[in-house]
Amino acid sequence: MGELFQTLLQRPNFVVFVILFLWGIYIMAVHPNLVKKLIGLYIVQTSAIYFLVAFSAKDGATVPIILEGAAAVDPAIYANPLPHVLTVTAIVVQVATLGVSLALVSAIYRKFGTLDEDELMEKLK
Repeated sequence: MGELFQTLLQRPNFVVFVILFLWGIYIMAVHPNLVKKLIGLYIVQTSAIYFLVAFSAKDGATVPIILEGAAAVDPAIYANPLPHVLTVTAIVVQVATLGVSLALVSAIYRKFGTLDEDELMEKLK
């Protein structure tokens, strides 16, 4: 058990990711308000982006551009661009998801006059 805590202390980024992820899931599961559910979703998406950023960092890495005339290429000195591309894509998806979700929540409020999930279910019956 002591080894587990020592490993977690060596990786604080992973601990922060797990805390943010679980906090977002908790908010989405517990709160009946649709806007609060969207905030929980936003926190979950942000934790995924944080995960990609935190674990794609590489100390001493350089940009992945191979110069002409290089005799031997050592892949260990280059940073992998794929996690960075995925991060940018995830940010775009996050913003689009939040925008569409807020528009839907606004339409739901205009039609039903409430954002409470339980009240919406009663009105839909």
